[in-house]
Amino acid sequence: MIRLIMHGCNGKMGQVISNIVAQDPEAELVAGIDMRDDGHNPYPVFTDISACDVEADVLIDFSAAPAVDRLLDYCVARRLPCVLCTTGLSPRQLARVEEVSREVAVVRSANMSLGVNLLLKLLKEAAGVLSPAGFDIEIVEKHHNQKVDAPSGTALALADSINEELDNTCEYIYDRSQRREKRDKKEIGISAVRGGTIVGEHDVIFAGEDEVVTFSHSAYSKAVFAKGAVQAGKFLAGKPAGLYDMSHVIDAQV
Repeated sequence: MIRLIMHGCNGKMGQVISNIVAQDPEAELVAGIDMRDDGHNPYPVFTDISACDVEADVLIDFSAAPAVDRLLDYCVARRLPCVLCTTGLSPRQLARVEEVSREVAVVRSANMSLGVNLLLKLLKEAAGVLSPAGFDIEIVEKHHNQKVDAPSGTALALADSINEELDNTCEYIYDRSQRREKRDKKEIGISAVRGGTIVGEHDVIFAGEDEVVTFSHSAYSKAVFAKGAVQAGKFLAGKPAGLYDMSHVIDAQV
């Protein structure tokens, strides 16, 4: 039985994960951490992460960027592996994640779904063929009106996957309102839409002369991310220090 701590347990994703773990015979939630404790969880909830003294195998984080600094310190102090799902981290925080991964095992992914992580691989192949043929690349992401960071971590991960295939020669363009010039061939345009209750939609557009190829991924519920996070938690238990991603989790399932 894998013992999990849920960081951000009373958020929407935290509650979805709680429900999934409750039905998983291989895992259990032994504690939660959140800014508030409304008393409805079947496990103890700590409003101060430093006060959490429950023994566990892995911590799963779905919180907010400002909470990640103390989270990383906690994981190092307790030698606790971490599944880090929070997006919108600053360059300083990303550097800190790299440091922490030298001491404990960390799975970090901008998106926990199987479909998105397969898409990351497919985009490399598409970029290698279509970009040299003159296709322009644009990414459009859509999320609910409560999402605070833009563009989404997934959109950036998609762009990074393409850019890596193209030897990191592309510039990301987020806003053309102040630009009065033709589009450069080395651009990847990234646009964000916020509205309603959209769980998450990503379109990657390869626009060539007289033809367009579009890769699309749509999430219809938060459960696709929660299932991936729980899978990652079970994968990470007992792993040596290092920085892992969902490709490692997926490969372990094959």
